[in-house]
Parts: sequence; structure tokens; C-alpha cells
Amino acid sequence: MSLEINIDGNSSVVNLINQNGNIYKISVDGREFEVDLVEVEKGVYSILYNNKSYNVELIPGQKPKTYTINTLYNSYDIDILDAEAKYMKSRGSDDMDDDSTISSPMPGKVVKVLVKKGDKVKAGDTVIIISAMKMESEYKVKKDRVVTDVLVKDGDTIDGNQPLIIIE
Repeated sequence: MSLEINIDGNSSVVNLINQNGNIYKISVDGREFEVDLVEVEKGVYSILYNNKSYNVELIPGQKPKTYTINTLYNSYDIDILDAEAKYMKSRGSDDMDDDSTISSPMPGKVVKVLVKKGDKVKAGDTVIIISAMKMESEYKVKKDRVVTDVLVKDGDTIDGNQPLIIIE
């Protein structure tokens, strides 16, 4: 899995090479690292690298796939650009349109529909999970809404921009 991560305006390509339990072998811009990574509490991680311990706090940002990372001395704003985010950016959109139809910009497969017709959903609730380009993406609502129709079911193959869920 390859991700482009922008940290305070600087970009790096990060690849997960291997994982064995909490030991991760990654490459950052072609340089390989082996780290021991454990989530010690929600959003707080302990990282051991070269016999040094680092603690970081990961705070979700206002937009999807944006975070603030706090360390002991510094704070960093990051954006994660995976295949879906790059595709959305190339289309001139950073996230889902705020209208009444939820759709995926890419063809894929429905992993899980988490709502049914008539459900009331709150801002930030995930309503459907789609697998596209070997990645799973969660689609969330931006405002409190009511589901008026679910047009797909678990396991369905979908086209890009196909309506999946209608909300009001």
C-alpha cells in the first residue's frame, strides 16, 4: 500500500512493506525503517525506533484524511493522499458533494451498507463502505439527515458516480 503524505507542505511517499504484529517495516521516500508501533489509547501511539521511544497523538482534522500530529515538542498538520484522494483532487473535489446522493467517484464493490431506508443519520456517520483500487473507503454524511433510499446491497459491483444512497 502506497500513500503520499503531505506534512506542513512537504510531501513524502510512504509504503508499508511488511507487518508482523506491532512491528512495521515501511519505506519513506525509498528509505526503509522498522518500527514497533502500538496504539496505547485512542489516538495516542507509542513508537520505538532505534531504541528510542516516541509518543504521538493523532487528531482527525475537519476534512477527511487530514490530521494534526502532536509530539512532545512539535505539532504537524498532515494530509493523506491515497488513490481515492488523488482521484477526487484531480476532479476538483476534496470530499463528497453536499447534496442528496451518495456515490463513489470510482468503480468498485460495496463492502458494507450501514443504513437502511428511514434511518436518521448524524453528521459524520458512516453510511457505506466501498472497496475500490484495493482500498476501502468510508462515505459519511456531512449533516444530520434521513435515508430515503438505499440503491445497493453488500457485495454489489458499482460503477463510478453511480448513486448508492439517497438522503434528504
